Amino acid sequence: MSRRGTAEKKIAKSDPIYRNRVVNMLVNRIMKHGKKSLAYLIIYRAMKRIQQKTETNPLSVLREAIGRITPKIAVKARRVSGSTHQVPLDIKAPQGKALAIRWLLAASRKRPGRNMAFKLSSELVDAAKGSGDAIRKKEETHRMAEAKRSLAHFR
Repeated sequence: MSRRGTAEKKIAKSDPIYRNRVVNMLVNRIMKHGKKSLAYLIIYRAMKRIQQKTETNPLSVLREAIGRITPKIAVKARRVSGSTHQVPLDIKAPQGKALAIRWLLAASRKRPGRNMAFKLSSELVDAAKGSGDAIRKKEETHRMAEAKRSLAHFR
């Protein structure tokens, strides 16, 4: 057991233009090698493209996409009496949002296209409509958790 106190939760800061915490979380996850200004550039270009493509508020499209990608349940490996089982676990909102952002960026990076802003905007629009690779990943996770429902007592 740890002798230290519990770590206090950090509240994510908001980004400079949209004043939104989810956008800042997205920027921090897209950033590679500490290049935050490049990450901001990618996100803002993607948002601008969404604005032109859908003619709606890009923040609402982002919120809708993250909401649709966020999983409610996931499987986690648990070691029980010498064997490893995939056990379904309920996911709290912050962890679900983090998973959604991770899946969204992975799906965007896998997508064919010109640049990351183009790929990210396309994936966001697809996710908001209910299609795309990130949505498929969520459904696959839910199916897997449903199949392993018999092991739920190992939580």
